[in-house]
Amino acid sequence: MGRKKILIIDDDRLIRWSLRHKLVEWAHEVIEAESGADGVRLVADESPDLVLLDMKLPDGRGTDFLDEIRRASADLPVIMITAYGVIEDVVTAMRRGAYDFITKPFNDPKLQATIQRALEAAAMKKKLLTYREIDQKKFAPGPFIASAPAMIKLLEMGRRIAESETAIILLQGESGTGKDLLAQSIHAWSRRQEAPFLAINCSAIPETLLESELFGYEKGAFTDAKSLKHGLVELSDEGTLFLDEIDSLGQALQAKLLRFLETRSFKRVGGLKDVEVDIRVIAATNQDLDRLVREEKFRKDLFYRLNVCPLSLPPLVERKEDILPLVWHFIAIYNRKFNKAIRGLAAEAERVLLDYDWPGNVRELKNAVERAMIFEDSALITDEHLPIRPAAPALSVPAEAAASQVAGETLSLAESENRLIARALEAAGGNVSRAAKILGIGRDSLRYKLRKKDGDESA
Repeated sequence: MGRKKILIIDDDRLIRWSLRHKLVEWAHEVIEAESGADGVRLVADESPDLVLLDMKLPDGRGTDFLDEIRRASADLPVIMITAYGVIEDVVTAMRRGAYDFITKPFNDPKLQATIQRALEAAAMKKKLLTYREIDQKKFAPGPFIASAPAMIKLLEMGRRIAESETAIILLQGESGTGKDLLAQSIHAWSRRQEAPFLAINCSAIPETLLESELFGYEKGAFTDAKSLKHGLVELSDEGTLFLDEIDSLGQALQAKLLRFLETRSFKRVGGLKDVEVDIRVIAATNQDLDRLVREEKFRKDLFYRLNVCPLSLPPLVERKEDILPLVWHFIAIYNRKFNKAIRGLAAEAERVLLDYDWPGNVRELKNAVERAMIFEDSALITDEHLPIRPAAPALSVPAEAAASQVAGETLSLAESENRLIARALEAAGGNVSRAAKILGIGRDSLRYKLRKKDGDESA
């Protein structure tokens, strides 16, 4: 459960001393109040994890202050303390929201067990609220499609790292290679799978707001801080925090992140006390961090701290064995989404997909399949609806050489255009759609030019 902050509200100094001694022995932090009013103030100022509240206080009854505490922090567990065991008081306190009660003199094992149960119940409620807030049910990442040897090896390494106790993992790879999906898979393979997986894109939030998103803030830390806010670091306690595009962090936030990774504790914005958490941090980048370190744009010490267990995802052009399995996976997804029954790929479409270099990687492939599925009416996806251009070397003579040869002759613009069209049609085997893609123009434009060439401009 870890170290928790417990507030004792009791006017008896000896009772407070005795409870403090036991709680510190059980590895908790303790704060004290000798009146109900002081206790309510400390609830607002210190955000304790649990309150031990005496039933009789010099400035009023404990049950009345219980109502104020519940208004200030509805989910804060409160255990009532009574020396009298008056059943009516106990029933009233429980009805007003007390978690449980203990009687003086204290039975140490019972006291410790009651506190432990209350803290565990509060932690479980907090997790359930967190899951509801981010609309996350039981975590289940999508499948990671891998047929290429490089990807199979990478996933084996990822699983071994996930099952270890290492707390920091660095994912590197071009945009669209699947770093977010690998991070989700690592979480699902780990002992943390039942705890939260929270993700944030560090480049999508202004630097001035990112610190409070990550580390939270105390009430009154700035003008709009009306109440305490728990940041993503705290909300992902016992789970996994995924920091995408880590390279976009500013120097100040890099320093604060480094301190957190070293100590596993942090201060909320405006806070004075350290908060400890047990989380795994997975950082991701599509940049060369080593180069950014040399350029003094990324802290060297943070890079070394992140680079304990690096995993590099290869671009799709280096794992072409995965292209067709990925396409079939996406076809299945979009058949369900678009209520279609497409069975696969036409031969020409398959060849175009395999010949293309996919600079946008898996994300670009997914988008290409989605677009093709929207417009395709036949049982197979044809190359006509694929929004990609084949690689230039598909021409029997490289396009640059063909252009220079034409330019070296005394030809009119129309004759030069006709020769390029003829070469493209030859390279495309007479397929007008593919020839248009080679030329970088639309299919309708090419058909118009062919009709014009044949003297049928009105067609």
